[in-house]
Amino acid sequence: MTNRLIKELPPEDRPREKLILHGPQVLSTSELLAILIRTGTKEKSALEIARELTANEMKLRNLASVHSVEQLVKTKGLGPAKATTILAALELGKRIACASTLERDGISAPEDGAALLMPRLRYETNEHFIIVLLNAKNKVILVEQISEGSLNSSVVHPREVFSPAVLHHAAAILVGHNHPSGDPTPSKEDRSLTDVLAQTGTIMGIPLLDHIVIGDGIYFSFKEHGYL
Repeated sequence: MTNRLIKELPPEDRPREKLILHGPQVLSTSELLAILIRTGTKEKSALEIARELTANEMKLRNLASVHSVEQLVKTKGLGPAKATTILAALELGKRIACASTLERDGISAPEDGAALLMPRLRYETNEHFIIVLLNAKNKVILVEQISEGSLNSSVVHPREVFSPAVLHHAAAILVGHNHPSGDPTPSKEDRSLTDVLAQTGTIMGIPLLDHIVIGDGIYFSFKEHGYL
């Protein structure tokens, strides 16, 4: 099949014109991405490049887990400028998704914590350990990464967890990390770390409200399961 330039398509089929006429909600993922890419090459249009990046569900997941320009420029037709635009859009989307939770009254239930952490951690390929600092009304003060580990583990020490809590005068904390496997079932190490952090929090007067393990669209809450 011969690739066609976007300008050769009927106006109603061009992503940018389609968005103007009907709004972004009617565009496919590849059409939205083509708008960010803007221009193609002699061999491929911006839409063709976008379709390669979002050819199926797995590739869309891979796109969500991209963290560097180097990963994107491996796709023919994507240079550093286009890659940075895509990365910026991905990060903005994650932050907007997190912001919806931050704007609520506070973290009042495990699902609130999961909603805050899921967009940030779901597609990570390494384990990331995050601390959420809360004030006396359980409103979020700050979200900070404590460590990034290998595919299977991350190294976390209580002093690293509670240092930002003391610095920012947090009344309580919530912690979370992801399992790149997609299965949020806590490991023996997860349970042991949770016990240590809970004990430390009691001693310091900064209680650990929950430890949430993020999987692929699902989560495990230590509080919800009666471990805290």
